[in-house]
Amino acid sequence: MAALADNSSPKNPNQRNLAKVESKGSLDTPLSGRQRILPTFRPDPDAFGHATEGFARFMGTPQFLVYMTVFCIFWLGWNTWAPTEWQFDSRDLGFTLLTLMLSLQASYAAPLLLLAQNRQDDRDRVSLQQDRQRAERNLSDTEYLTRELASLRIALREVATRDYVRAELRSLLEDLLEAQEELRTHDDTGPGSHESQRDKVKDKLREQRDRQRSPRTQQIPRVRPGHSAQ
Repeated sequence: MAALADNSSPKNPNQRNLAKVESKGSLDTPLSGRQRILPTFRPDPDAFGHATEGFARFMGTPQFLVYMTVFCIFWLGWNTWAPTEWQFDSRDLGFTLLTLMLSLQASYAAPLLLLAQNRQDDRDRVSLQQDRQRAERNLSDTEYLTRELASLRIALREVATRDYVRAELRSLLEDLLEAQEELRTHDDTGPGSHESQRDKVKDKLREQRDRQRSPRTQQIPRVRPGHSAQ
């Protein structure tokens, strides 16, 4: 194996240097590892984008149109009525220099406008994503609050309210007053009949309570005005 390694590697140092140069310029070498003849020019994209957007905004204003109109009128008037030795763009040639300048301006204005439009599209895309995420968060928060409110309503159904407790106490007071009245009417009887009458009163009160109360709903019994005044 060592012999094969020695035979495969070039013995001449010049051949080694040549192999290194060829490997740097070959297609299988990454671009970052190659030697560049000219330095890479990478302007700041943010600064260049701001300048481009400012120029594109200025081109879309009435001031730019007025300035361009004044410039073209001055150019045409000077090269038409000025002395011949002072003219720099001959009218006989159809104002060739002015046509070239306007063509150059149009060739630069179109890419600048496209670049500004691309930056605006990127901002719109980012704002759209943020709005979508905000809408999703609002929707999730709304669903969570809806579930919490529903659970609170369900829990409040099983809680005795103040009015319900007052009505229950009033109904209980009515039952006690009725029981006392019935027991007073039968106090003159014997002891055995007195105990049996007390049991009847208890059974009657239990039946009234079972009719008024329901395991699923809290029914507020009606209170008669005579007993409530007492």
